[in-house]
Amino acid sequence: MTAGRVIRSFASPSSASQGLTWDGHALWLCDSFTDWLYQIDPLSGRVIRSFASPGHAPTGLTWDGRTLWHCDEATGMIYQIDPVTGRVIRLFAVPAGLPAGFTYDGRTLWHCSRGTGLIYQINLLTGGVIRLFASSFSSPRGLAWDGRILWVADANTKAIAQLDPETGRRIRSFASPSTGPRGLAWDGRALWLCEYDTDLIYQIAVN
Repeated sequence: MTAGRVIRSFASPSSASQGLTWDGHALWLCDSFTDWLYQIDPLSGRVIRSFASPGHAPTGLTWDGRTLWHCDEATGMIYQIDPVTGRVIRLFAVPAGLPAGFTYDGRTLWHCSRGTGLIYQINLLTGGVIRLFASSFSSPRGLAWDGRILWVADANTKAIAQLDPETGRRIRSFASPSTGPRGLAWDGRALWLCEYDTDLIYQIAVN
């Protein structure tokens, strides 16, 4: 397989896709036009369930094995959300303005800001910043964790890159299949990307 090759794609359930995550069986998407969160069948693109976002401009989204975590650009907050009811379990402030990508590494949250271009490692109990480093991109939008390494999608360069989580060093990169890359997710073997310009969701090979 070639890194960056599109394995499959299907239409997003709405027109302003921002954040994407994988819960082990299905995808979750947040959309800033409807301000809703959607659980999506990865084979058909069918919406399994949906509910309103707690904010008015949802961006990043991730899954911790039990609950969803979500950041919102309008409120400047990070929310832990019950995936069945949509109820907010806890919330705390984002570390910087214009919050974007979000992912979970099994212990902590990772977050990128398109305002600062920085990536933050966050304590999920307190919201405190553990460390931060430059993403090497000017408009990072999507983040994913593959069990060992961070992946970031950048809206300006239209690139998807693998980053060392200790140093922020770029390991490799390839072109996004689209002009408006946003949220990233890892399903155990491939990346998923939601796209703002074409309203498509892509599954992408990394090898």
